[in-house]
Amino acid sequence: MRLLILALAAFTLPAGADEMSGAEVYASTCHECHAGGKDNAPKFGDASRWKKLIREGLDDIVPEALHGVRKMPAKGGNPNLSDLEVARGVIYMANAGGGKFAEPTPAQVEKWRKKANAKRR
Repeated sequence: MRLLILALAAFTLPAGADEMSGAEVYASTCHECHAGGKDNAPKFGDASRWKKLIREGLDDIVPEALHGVRKMPAKGGNPNLSDLEVARGVIYMANAGGGKFAEPTPAQVEKWRKKANAKRR
């Protein structure tokens, strides 16, 4: 019976369920710089460093993560990440630093991609 329930659950998962969570994005990509503060990246969980970024808001920090900023390459150097996954990673790190951001909506992700595309390198 449990096998049948698990099989049915697999078919009812929402589209995009194979995408990584913010924690998984952090572990796979972001931790390389944000765990130890490489190249002056704000460290994971460092509320004093994340405070200013949180105040700026997701409309500023997600497009920067998508496009790249200072020494951070676009998508943290992992072009295989989707825009949603990048947004989730940013939100995960910001919330660990004191933010209170919710899961991003598709409309937000689309808006952030447009802002990222408008930036010059």
